[in-house]
Amino acid sequence: MVALPDPELRDELSYSILATWVYRGNVLSTPTLLSLTDAWRANLKLGLGEAGTDSVLRRSFSALLLSEIAARDLKAPFLGVDRYHSLVSEATSYLVNERDLRGYDPQLHWIHATAHTADLLAALAQNPQLTKKEAASILQAIDTRLYTAKDVYTQGEQDRLAAAVIAVIRRNDFDAATFAPWLAHIQDEDHDVWTATTPEALARFQNHNYFLQALTVRTLQAKEAPQLANFRDQVLAILGKRQ
Repeated sequence: MVALPDPELRDELSYSILATWVYRGNVLSTPTLLSLTDAWRANLKLGLGEAGTDSVLRRSFSALLLSEIAARDLKAPFLGVDRYHSLVSEATSYLVNERDLRGYDPQLHWIHATAHTADLLAALAQNPQLTKKEAASILQAIDTRLYTAKDVYTQGEQDRLAAAVIAVIRRNDFDAATFAPWLAHIQDEDHDVWTATTPEALARFQNHNYFLQALTVRTLQAKEAPQLANFRDQVLAILGKRQ
């Protein structure tokens, strides 16, 4: 049902019921959770590369349900090492390779593949199993997604991506020295926006702006993580250079 074009059946009923069952500890057995996890992981690849078709619904809502799986695993681990690391790799790959970036559609309602995958990455990034290499891969995937989006996101996707970044950089084992080069690369991607102006370049510039602004606000909201103040200063410095 998560692939159905009917938004009431797909979102309000199917997703909502499944999310509740996943998160409550006494409803689904571990074998059932693992079976669902593997099915939803496989769904991320079905029809990948298409745009403007209904196939995105299965992929997008599978990513959203996997975010519930990742959140459940934080409470009571059940995924195991191999499945967890595979999911991190699959989630970053899906974020980069999804071509249907619609947010809200008048008929289908929420599609939101970028936002749903950002939710999944945010949940995965809170897991103690995340490696430094995987943390870097999440930041790189977000950079790539923002760089390759051909239109300006209008349904809060930049903020959801910022939340995923916060989940990465607030980790005690995050390599803080890698943050400034990552930000500088984002800034450099817009170096020719006013000299080689195209609709795609302007969309990228605005997506970066909205993302950096959202990231600033997210660092302010995370008051229990004072180590984010230095990261916020670095983001503000980049924003100060943009026109």
